[in-house]
Amino acid sequence: MLGVLEGFAVVWAIIGVGWFCARQGILGDGAQAVLSRLSFFVASPALLLETLARSDLRAVFSTHLLVIAVSSTAIGLISLVVFRWFRGRGTPEALIASMSASVANSGNLGIPISVFVLGDASFVAPLLIFQLALFTPSYLLLLDGTTATAKPGLARAAQFVLPIVTNPNIIGSLIGLVLAGTRWTPPELIMQPIHLIGGAAIPAMLMAFGISLHGSRPLRADDGRRFDTALASTLKVVVHPLIAFVFARFALGLGGHELFAAVVTAALPTAQNVYIAAQRYRHGIVVAKDTVLITTVVAVPAMAGMAALLS
Repeated sequence: MLGVLEGFAVVWAIIGVGWFCARQGILGDGAQAVLSRLSFFVASPALLLETLARSDLRAVFSTHLLVIAVSSTAIGLISLVVFRWFRGRGTPEALIASMSASVANSGNLGIPISVFVLGDASFVAPLLIFQLALFTPSYLLLLDGTTATAKPGLARAAQFVLPIVTNPNIIGSLIGLVLAGTRWTPPELIMQPIHLIGGAAIPAMLMAFGISLHGSRPLRADDGRRFDTALASTLKVVVHPLIAFVFARFALGLGGHELFAAVVTAALPTAQNVYIAAQRYRHGIVVAKDTVLITTVVAVPAMAGMAALLS
């Protein structure tokens, strides 16, 4: 328990540094974008490659992946029904709200929390692979079909395939998995630069997030989506990990650190990609933006509470 709290303290300390830099204007107006792009395109792929290259493939493709798939799909369907039929939202807006309740931030916060709280970045790899390769493209396919933005023929296929095969984190993960599967270790001359670049991933991610917190004001009354935002946030931070706990504990018989890892992974906040999708399809923008912010602020103390309950 003490180790978990220390991990959260480290995460929040670096986030605080990012917020302080934004408040004082130390890094300039474009700092968040630069740090986010550095972590996404360069540092995170290097970190995932190195981590997975020395991992046990049986641990990556294990019951943890099954818990992620089942809990994410379940909360996605539940939230879609709630927003479409009980809240009366249109299908595109209900889909964005469902994404807000089910698609987790596996990169910007998932990797740091996996390292500092769970002790190994490989815990987040199944979530990242599942979401980028299957879960998120499924949502985009449904949004495409309900907003009349679909492209014809091969262009439509490329619209969904290219973001997967060109995603730097997927590429880094796949290379790492190949190295782990072949049990071949590249020369130190190659791995040492990858190690050093990967070391920049976590501080860059967390500082970028801290910068984004400065000046953010969610749940404005004139937006008209306060209840929807609160509902999506509750589904993501509370109901999603609860489903993961029930399935992992009683269906799969997991316990100890494996159970804790499954619950923490499910409790990760809403991914920023949801807001990008909302902007692209011009539906659910307010709910996506506010849910990303609220769940990201609430998720870390919520995870600390889960650690206390499961310890």
